[in-house]
Amino acid sequence: MEHKLAGKVALVTGASRGIGREIAEELARSGAKVVVNYASSPAKAEEVVAVIKEQGGEAAAIQADISRVADIEMLFQKTLETFGQIDILVNNAGVMITKPLVSMTEADFDKQFAINVKGTYFACQQAAVHMNANGRIINFSTSVNGMMFPAYSAYAATKGAVEQITRQLTKELGHKGITINAVAPGPINTELFKDGKSEQQIQNIVNMNSLGRLGEPDDISSVVLFLASEESRWMTGQTVRVNGGFA
Repeated sequence: MEHKLAGKVALVTGASRGIGREIAEELARSGAKVVVNYASSPAKAEEVVAVIKEQGGEAAAIQADISRVADIEMLFQKTLETFGQIDILVNNAGVMITKPLVSMTEADFDKQFAINVKGTYFACQQAAVHMNANGRIINFSTSVNGMMFPAYSAYAATKGAVEQITRQLTKELGHKGITINAVAPGPINTELFKDGKSEQQIQNIVNMNSLGRLGEPDDISSVVLFLASEESRWMTGQTVRVNGGFA
């Protein structure tokens, strides 16, 4: 495999499972040293690190709750202490609470905005301070923003905010050659997506896709790899909808 990220250090938040895990492993296979961030699953995070090392890569697991600014600052400091630099930030960590408007609680609302928006924003802030020139930031939105689904209003609102953060920061970061883009997955075969859904609900969503299947984590990680590489150098402030024709 071509090591297009050789010499780079990537920090992937929420990387102990699902899409985040696949991204961490994909970037490592392409030559990057990877920080596997996790909030509360040390065994799963160390499993990702072990897989990367077995394949000849370098990785380290670092715990941090990205809803807390102090934790984000610590995460970046430990990344610098471990690998000496930061070239790629993937803001993958997120939470999805789907409830009708009349059932959404203040705690539900605050949790989603703390992780999905606050976490992304302040991780970008740390990247602006510590990232090497010509770095790459990849944020995560959702293709739900192209639809009108009941029970997704608060979650979609957080991802709309992420898309605007991505757009608005381009001119603050561009002087260092740092690009910032967002990936908006469609339905992906992960625990996060399947949680709370019946088989019939899942099949109904599959039927909405042009390609007739759920996406897989590697459908997303390959696009993240492109955005993390030199090949995307003339692309910034964009949201890429990777969804099989879902929206």
